[in-house]
Amino acid sequence: MGTLDWLILSGTLLFIVAYGVWKTRGSKDVDDYVKGGSESKWWTIGLSVMATQASAITFLSTPGQAFHDGMGFVQFYFGLPLAMIIICLVFVPIYHKLKVYTAYEFLENRFDVKTRSLAAILFLLQRGLAAGITIFAPSIILSAVLGWDLRTLNIIIGTLVIIYTVSGGTKAVSVTQKQQMFIIMVGMFMAFFFILGYLPNDIGLGKALKIAGASDKLNILDFSFNTKSRYTFWSGITGGLFLALAYFGTDQSQVQRYLSGKSVRESQLGLIFNAIFKIPMQFFILLVGVMVFVFYQYNPSPLNFNPAATNEVMNSEYANDYKVLQQRQRELESEKVIAQNKFAIALDLKEFTAIEAAKMQVIDINRKDSTNRVAAKTLINLADDSIETNDKDYVFIHFILNNLPKGLIGLLLAVILSAAMSSTASELNALGTITALDLYKRGTSPRHFSDKHYVRVSKAFTLLWGIIAILIACIAHLFDNLIQLVNIIGSIFYGNVLGIFLLAFFFKYVKGNAVFIAAILTQILICITYYNLIHIYPAGQEKLGYLWLNFIGAALVIIFSFLFEAFDRLLKKPPIQP
Repeated sequence: MGTLDWLILSGTLLFIVAYGVWKTRGSKDVDDYVKGGSESKWWTIGLSVMATQASAITFLSTPGQAFHDGMGFVQFYFGLPLAMIIICLVFVPIYHKLKVYTAYEFLENRFDVKTRSLAAILFLLQRGLAAGITIFAPSIILSAVLGWDLRTLNIIIGTLVIIYTVSGGTKAVSVTQKQQMFIIMVGMFMAFFFILGYLPNDIGLGKALKIAGASDKLNILDFSFNTKSRYTFWSGITGGLFLALAYFGTDQSQVQRYLSGKSVRESQLGLIFNAIFKIPMQFFILLVGVMVFVFYQYNPSPLNFNPAATNEVMNSEYANDYKVLQQRQRELESEKVIAQNKFAIALDLKEFTAIEAAKMQVIDINRKDSTNRVAAKTLINLADDSIETNDKDYVFIHFILNNLPKGLIGLLLAVILSAAMSSTASELNALGTITALDLYKRGTSPRHFSDKHYVRVSKAFTLLWGIIAILIACIAHLFDNLIQLVNIIGSIFYGNVLGIFLLAFFFKYVKGNAVFIAAILTQILICITYYNLIHIYPAGQEKLGYLWLNFIGAALVIIFSFLFEAFDRLLKKPPIQP
């Protein structure tokens, strides 16, 4: 980090905070604070929706995911376009017609207060945890790589977000997210072109993709029906569809983005914008990770990208064993360069036999590389089993800090922190709104309090949730791949909540009591399923892919609601007269 990097990083973050406060100062009433005065245009909504989902975890974890496992993760998003269409046709018109401030307000109109409160509490549980993780994710990685204090980073990121989110509410979140998305995409495109520039002169984008393909990094589609696999085409368009429906249709952090639209049409166009551009954006971020993989085919890389893990094992009794692995890694890196050069020459000559022979050599060396890295993780665990050995989240930041020029490092760090701020701002905005309007206001009499009172209460709860998120970030522990952790937490709760909303929209004869009991029973069963089929198994060896929890949760709450409603009607049915 040079002086120029610090200037770019600090200047970018301070500009975002100051701009958000300045543009949105002085909310007049609840409608202005919670829905931004319903003034947002479709492009603001579209960018805000994308920025809310694209947290720092996206830009830290996704390239590392592609580096290790290839492009298959993009299948996770295959259900999203269809979900956007359904939400545009069903959810948006109803929310706008009823003029609700929150998604859960609709549930009281359809069912009863307790169902609304239950859905709101489930949202607060999962989104409160996620808010802490979106702060923690960049903090733990930057602290490990740069040597910055972890808790200080958590507090800095959380405080910056709290300042403009509490000040301006929904409008502050929306206007700052446009600037953040611009910074994010500029930074990622610059990183991509620098990676290409660092490759050997005779390796262009076409050859780089063939090199990645030879190592199975471009296997995008998996049509197998293996339910144990986390990412397949079928899990994407089923579990991914239900997750997207729940997230964009019932999660207040997203609903609040498009409730701020000037009209139903503006909200719908914003969501269609997201449907069109979300998958290409994620594809591009994964492609950046694949290009990092190609870069390290010609350049040395650490056995483990987490510097804290390397430092721990090198100061243990296993240091000599680790040095042996490092020497083996250096030998493999030399073999990689030779094999990739052979592969490139064979491609130029278009000799099929030579291409296949070189490809097999590349695959063999990369298999040895993977074995070597697994052995390194084993030694790290023996040295200290509390150290995280999964280094996917450290791959991209390692490349940034060790290879990009001064100035661009500051910009990429600004990208990571801007993404953390944009996502966290939406979450805190939603958490404060739900607590104030779905719980606090519902428990008080509006006749006794003015509109400005509820604005102050919303700000107070937003501040409170900001503090809670910082505390969660300070006590959190890194778990597997961070982008997957957030999606796992969501999958545990989202299916159930989505099922409640589907019942509200499409099954008018089902009443509140049946739905309430069914939702509680479903949540218990989903937690049991997650623990027994996913949690207790190592990553990659689960008995069920976590995306299926979304479908199972939605299906269970609907089935149980039917059964309980039928049972309730049977009990209330008058006896047949003799």
